[in-house]
Amino acid sequence: MSLRTRLLILVIAAMLVPAGLVGVRFVQNRSSDINAALANLTAAADEIAGDLDEKIQGTAQLHYGLSRARDLDTRDKAACSAFLSDVREEYPQFTGILTIDPDGRLFCDSLRTNRTLDLRDRAYFKQALVSPGVALEPVFGRLTGISVLQIAYPVRSEAGALKLILLASFNLRKFAEFHHKRLLGEKDILLVDGKGTVLVAPSGGGWTEPVGGSIAGSELLRFAATPDQKAFQEVTDREGRTQVWAVAARSSLARNAGLYILVGRSKDGLVAAANRRLYEDMAILAVASLLLLAAVWILATVSVGRQVGRLAAMAKKLGRGDLSARISPPHPRGELGGLMTLLNDTAESLQQQRADIADLSQKLSQSQKMEAMGQLTGGVAHDFNNLLTVILGNSEHLADRLAGDRELHRIAGDIATAAERGSDLTRSLLAFARKQPLRPRDIDIAGKLLDMEPLLRRSLGEHIECTFALDADLWMTSVDPGQLATALLNLVLNARDALPDGGKLTVEARNISLGETDLDVNGESRPGDYVMVAVTDTGTGMTAEVAGRAFEPFFTTKEVGKGTGLGLSMVYGFVRQSGGLVQMQSEPGHGTVVKLFFPRLAAAPAEEPAPGEQAVVSEGNETILVVEDDDMVRAYVESELKALGYRVLARSNGPAALDLLRQRGDIHLLFTDVVMPGGMFGPELARQAVQLRPGLKVLFTSGYTQNPVKTPDGVGDARILTKPFRRKDLAAMLRAALSAPPR
Repeated sequence: MSLRTRLLILVIAAMLVPAGLVGVRFVQNRSSDINAALANLTAAADEIAGDLDEKIQGTAQLHYGLSRARDLDTRDKAACSAFLSDVREEYPQFTGILTIDPDGRLFCDSLRTNRTLDLRDRAYFKQALVSPGVALEPVFGRLTGISVLQIAYPVRSEAGALKLILLASFNLRKFAEFHHKRLLGEKDILLVDGKGTVLVAPSGGGWTEPVGGSIAGSELLRFAATPDQKAFQEVTDREGRTQVWAVAARSSLARNAGLYILVGRSKDGLVAAANRRLYEDMAILAVASLLLLAAVWILATVSVGRQVGRLAAMAKKLGRGDLSARISPPHPRGELGGLMTLLNDTAESLQQQRADIADLSQKLSQSQKMEAMGQLTGGVAHDFNNLLTVILGNSEHLADRLAGDRELHRIAGDIATAAERGSDLTRSLLAFARKQPLRPRDIDIAGKLLDMEPLLRRSLGEHIECTFALDADLWMTSVDPGQLATALLNLVLNARDALPDGGKLTVEARNISLGETDLDVNGESRPGDYVMVAVTDTGTGMTAEVAGRAFEPFFTTKEVGKGTGLGLSMVYGFVRQSGGLVQMQSEPGHGTVVKLFFPRLAAAPAEEPAPGEQAVVSEGNETILVVEDDDMVRAYVESELKALGYRVLARSNGPAALDLLRQRGDIHLLFTDVVMPGGMFGPELARQAVQLRPGLKVLFTSGYTQNPVKTPDGVGDARILTKPFRRKDLAAMLRAALSAPPR
């Protein structure tokens, strides 16, 4: 018996049992498809109800804006109607927009009918008289006769007196037609009010009750009013056709106003779709079986030995060191083809390593320049991402508000796309500059300095006397060794430039404890135990004015082309990011000493907690303290958080936030930017805030997309939301931070 025949027999035998199991599974899937189709009806109804709630909330915001328009304060009825007519043209989802006087009489309307109507009998008018928010009522419009959802908003004076009532008539018929098209006509949509009046009737042939008719007393209305009793309701018409209905069961603004949203589908259509799926699955199984048999036949027919010979020849060439050897395509599929590809990739990788070794010297010579570029692009990314946060967030708002206007909605989408491309640009700049995050390690700084001693002496030259004074038994610290070396080299090179005629330079390292009176270059005290690294020179020194600006980015006293002004600012940023501080003393003619303080490592870092499950609730009612120095970003975040239901307190800097924390006891979470002016960055603010409030949750945000936040002691697990961020990311991160277990 040939190999080909044996393979075919084995494949057929192996397929019998799986084929039987798959067939049983397909039959079970038919039942699951029917259940899924029924569940889809409820999901569609809930989705329509959710969309209507968004439209109601959007209308409320429109009312809020219109209430501040000067055109509504005039008693010129024609001017008022003309203004509302212009507004209505921008919002075609409304059949009309009008104002009602406190006595219930129509004053002006967007249709310019100049009619006199007494609306005191309308439920929405009565509710608006006593309610501070919007009032809703599903009715047929008196001016248009179209089924609408009346959305009324009372406009009051500063003293609380009712000035007028704004009313927008949301077109329910258009709303239902839109969703019917979105559902591809497979489902019917029925809108009824609490009395059973049909506001929007299905367009399918299985429904007999016209618009304006009543289904009061029917099983369908009782089902719509109490959807929790059963999941679905079947309705059979006079011709014996059965329709299955589902109602939006979740609480919504529309339902609270007495508007029931039902989605139905023909029962025959549900079963037919499941049967069609069953037949399709069985056909796929049959085709797959035939294809598998054909593949085995081809595999057995094609000569395997020839492919093995090609592999052996390639292996021999690689063994002789011929890295240019390749197995030319075509390659067979499966393990043989994968092995050929692997051998080709191995040879190519070895050639690439040779090229990388040749290129390594050039890359090393450019590392200092690239680090300076990293600092520059990091600052650009921070400010640019602040702007992108506002642009992206507001473009989302515009897209939501302009959903009914296709052209403006597209423009809002283009703005969001441009903002996202801007975010990609900042990431590209950081990648180009090779801005890497800190990689702290528990190290002995004295050992690191001794390793650097030959390099530092060569950098200084023979005309400068260099001395190392390193105390024994230095405390352990957690520092990035590479960044420490770069910082120390920057200080030594600055000292060399200050000693053009020679002199002395001392590198010192010792343990030290700082108190409240020990301040860094920005005047901030951070008491504690530190390992101090000091570089002292006997050079020209600096005036008080120059020393005060020495750590500013791009500030330099050197000639053009001999300094970028980034060296000391890079040193300061690295030390502060490592949790330490910097001091400097200098006098003209008496040299300079720069001291770097790195926190003592008290204990080994604790293992990071396992990530919890992602929060599924995006809204809340907790109180959040927002600390953001950028006014536009702060206003945008405050608006978003309020829209999500949170209570919001906002401050522009860390000291102001700490003052508020001392006064308020109901703050649940601190949402702070990482980089802020005023000498207090986000991590330091979080550390002091948690000392004031041990139970306070913390969420960071930053425009440095590749720069992780080192969590201060006592703050717990760091959570960071990078800028720019979308609304859903903000909501999810907040819930995750608020839902995290107490430290």
